[in-house]
Amino acid sequence: MSKCAAIQMASSPNISSNLLEAEKLIAEAVKAGAKLVALPENFALMGDHELDKIKAKEVDGTGQIQNFLAATAKKYAVWVIGGTIPIAGDNSNKVRASCLVYNDKGERVARYDKMHLFDVNVPGTNEVYRESDSIEPGFEPLVIDTPFGRLGIAVCYDLRFPEFFRKMSKQGVEILVIPSAFTSETGAAHWELLLRARAVENLCYVIAPNQGGFHLNGRKTFGHSMIIDPWGVVLDCYKTGGGFVCADIDLERLEKVRAAFPVLTHRRYHGE
Repeated sequence: MSKCAAIQMASSPNISSNLLEAEKLIAEAVKAGAKLVALPENFALMGDHELDKIKAKEVDGTGQIQNFLAATAKKYAVWVIGGTIPIAGDNSNKVRASCLVYNDKGERVARYDKMHLFDVNVPGTNEVYRESDSIEPGFEPLVIDTPFGRLGIAVCYDLRFPEFFRKMSKQGVEILVIPSAFTSETGAAHWELLLRARAVENLCYVIAPNQGGFHLNGRKTFGHSMIIDPWGVVLDCYKTGGGFVCADIDLERLEKVRAAFPVLTHRRYHGE
């Protein structure tokens, strides 16, 4: 059994201040017993404009944000899942929204690039998002072995594509980590619903760090970061503002649930 945490922030356009806030919350989560902490999407930068992330992009392997993640993981001897940060990709006018995983020695062990891009007009609002203007998508899901279980990563809009999670389920995923920046409107309608559905249909734990509050760019995010067990029970939830949730990831309980309710072995359709 391992205690894991999801960090919630209301990030600003100032990278340095966001990193200070992230470290403060990571330290508090570690003090509460967390051995793994996950940061939200865009934790280091919530810019005034969508294209601001291009100015802040880092080359893979070096840069202020990557150095922070490595140093913080080592300093607190904790696994850190670094939300998303802008990493240079193939197109010089765009970035990858990369989620980087560091072990408790400060070593980077994995990278996932967000695959599904949020190009929508939010119903009932004047909010328009075009992530594809500044982000190029990744192409492969990520599932890795960790001391806490077999872990898969998805980012925000990925949450709406169940076939994406089913592919990770077929790779044996036990814990899903879903860094996000859900809008207030879409979050109120669908955030908890979708998270609990992904937990239940894949019989796995879900760790969901979200942005939560008012941002200097005028955006409002939903918050309600949470950790959910394989039966769909919300183990902890933090509604708004900066903070964290913390809960035990119990793989023995997961195996008992899967053995008693073997839905994953009852699947008849195995297509992609």
